[in-house]
Amino acid sequence: MLVQFMVEEHGVSQRQACKTLSVPRSTFQYQPRPKNDMPVVQALEELVKKHPAIGFWQSHYRLRRKGHPWNHKKVYRIYSSMGLNIRRRHKKRLPARVKQALFRPESTNQVWSVDFMSDSLWSGRHFRVLNILDDFNREMLAMEVDFSLPAQRVVRVLEFLELVRGLPRMIRVDNGPEFISRLLDQWCREKNIELVFIQPGKPMQNGYVERCNGSVRKELLNANVFNTLEEVREKAMEWMEDYNRERPHESLGYKAPMDLLEQL
Repeated sequence: MLVQFMVEEHGVSQRQACKTLSVPRSTFQYQPRPKNDMPVVQALEELVKKHPAIGFWQSHYRLRRKGHPWNHKKVYRIYSSMGLNIRRRHKKRLPARVKQALFRPESTNQVWSVDFMSDSLWSGRHFRVLNILDDFNREMLAMEVDFSLPAQRVVRVLEFLELVRGLPRMIRVDNGPEFISRLLDQWCREKNIELVFIQPGKPMQNGYVERCNGSVRKELLNANVFNTLEEVREKAMEWMEDYNRERPHESLGYKAPMDLLEQL
C-alpha cells in the first residue's frame, strides 16, 4: 500500500502520508476481525443432514426461528461457500422395515405379492410389467404392461381385481417409488389392507413373486422379440393363462393354480 511505502521509505508519519494521498487514517489502520463462521456452518450442516432438499431461504428462516441472529447475507455467503447452492442429489429416506417371515397363506385373498419387471422392445424403448400374485395358490392375478406404470395405475389394477375377485388382507411389496407413494398407502388404508414392505436389498422376503418373475423372464420376455406394446400384452395374457391353468407347480403337488382353487 502506498501509505506504508511512504512511511517506510521516506520516513514520513502516517498522518502526513494519509493526508498527502487523501486516505482516511481510519481506513489505513483498519484491521479486519477474524470471521468465526463455525456456528453457522454447523447449523447449516445439521439442517442439510435432516432435510437433504432444503434451499437457502428455508435454511435462513429455520435458523431465524431457532433464535440465531445471523442476517441473510452472512448465511448466504457461508451457504454458497459450502456448495449448498448446487443442486444436491439425495436418496429418499425409508422408514425402518421389519423382517416379515415368508409364510404360505391358508386361503386365497389372504396375501398378494406385487412386483415390477422391465424389458425393451426391438426398437430399444423400455416397458414395464406389473405382476400381481396370490401367494396361496401361486395364481397370477394380473400382468399389466405399459411404458409407464405410476402409483395411480397400480391402484387402478387393484380396483379392477376388487371387482372380479375381491381384495386381500395383506399386500407385500418392495420399496419402489410406486409402492411407497402416499396414494397407494391411503388406498390400502381405506380398504383395510395391510401394506407390508420387505427390507431393502432382501428380495427373497417377497420370494413367491420373485420366483414367478424368474419364469416370466425366462419363458416370456427372453424367449420373444417384441415390436409393439400390443404384442407384449398379447403374449403376456397367453403366458398367464397357461401358467394359471396348465402349468404344474412342484410346490402345489404338481397341480396348476386353478386346479388347487377348484379342488378347494
